[in-house]
Amino acid sequence: MDRTATGPAAAASPPLPGAPLADGTAAVPAPVLAELLDGMPRQRQATAPGPAPVPVEVPSAVRVPRPWRLLPTPAGTPFTFGYTAVLAVTSLVAALADPGLVHSLYQDSSTDVAHLVRSPVLVLLASALWIAGGVLSPYAVAFVLVLTALERRIGGARAACVFLAGHVLATLATEVPVGLAVLAGHLPVTSLHRLDYGISFGVAASIGSLAGLLRPWLRWPLLTLTAGLLLNDLIAFLDPMTNWGHLIALTIGMTTWPLVRRWAQRA
Repeated sequence: MDRTATGPAAAASPPLPGAPLADGTAAVPAPVLAELLDGMPRQRQATAPGPAPVPVEVPSAVRVPRPWRLLPTPAGTPFTFGYTAVLAVTSLVAALADPGLVHSLYQDSSTDVAHLVRSPVLVLLASALWIAGGVLSPYAVAFVLVLTALERRIGGARAACVFLAGHVLATLATEVPVGLAVLAGHLPVTSLHRLDYGISFGVAASIGSLAGLLRPWLRWPLLTLTAGLLLNDLIAFLDPMTNWGHLIALTIGMTTWPLVRRWAQRA
């Protein structure tokens, strides 16, 4: 029997594109198959979970003290800056002008009952142009510091509303009872012409309002110190009507807390 030597079978050549296959279909070109396979979604390969990312702690920004922000500026606090300039001028007039002229100006600007009945708007505005005690009085210093801080938090127009609310409402709360007492005969007619002017009611209201925007560790000591000083003045009984007005103005400022807190969030 003859031996038949067998070797490795010849590799079958790929069918030509378009040539009929054994099952009767036509051969599809390889590039077309590649495009079809690229459009099919691939199976996800299971990968071993890597190590969890380590959170990176970002250091918080260090707040550098800026003491110059305690003072008003034309751009940052225009209301306080402009008002301070006006008060500086009127204080200079009060210090250098003839005493008789100064007393006449004070009298014409007084928010007593007689002036409030004749020209309430004018006298309420005029009385807020003077500082009782001059630029070195505690209320002058408090005005600059408190109004600057309040305006930086809620804006100039809103700070002006708080100041005027304390000035106007506390004035009416102290002068209206005087007028009624005179009508009832409990006070002499001369009580209608008492000298009453200055920014102290507005400053007290601004302190009460600003306290609502401070942190508790600063809010309550500020209110305690302010109320203590006002109560001490009231106990001294040197000017009880004005001293009551200061406490009323401080309370008015504290009633604005919900409002000024909403303003501070929008500012």
